[in-house]
Amino acid sequence: MSSTDVVELILQDHRRMEDLFRTMRNIEADRAAALEEFADLLIAHASAEEDKVYPALRRYKNVDGEDVDHSVHEHHEANAALLALLEVEDTASEEWEEKLEELVTAVNHHADEEERTLLNDARENVDDDRRAELGRAFREARAQYLKADCGSVENVRKLVAAADD
Repeated sequence: MSSTDVVELILQDHRRMEDLFRTMRNIEADRAAALEEFADLLIAHASAEEDKVYPALRRYKNVDGEDVDHSVHEHHEANAALLALLEVEDTASEEWEEKLEELVTAVNHHADEEERTLLNDARENVDDDRRAELGRAFREARAQYLKADCGSVENVRKLVAAADD
């Protein structure tokens, strides 16, 4: 039985993203397929956090609301970096390599910071039952986004445009 603890679920996604980065850095690999999976995962993950997890964490006095706001801002930065990579057609080009590294930097910075701040705070201040509830809500929302092809270039363009407004 997989964990329903929201912290564990988020960490699992972060590790999967790191695996996909390794694949995307490998010239021998199917980079386009890895990017497609990554795009869906990143958007579904971030959207589910913003819908279900962050609003709940904001209500805990020992969780810093500024950390939540900062995480949302970093999601927007990652989405913009993702869009830049999705718009590069040749996965063997130097431009693709450059945009990939920008995406890796944005996502790893965010994941690292989120793990040190929000997720540690959640682990310390949110009881197990509530984390399990949040985990179920996160997993459900994430699944809905994945079904909706959330990582498509059209959808990522919409998200980036909306964040720029």
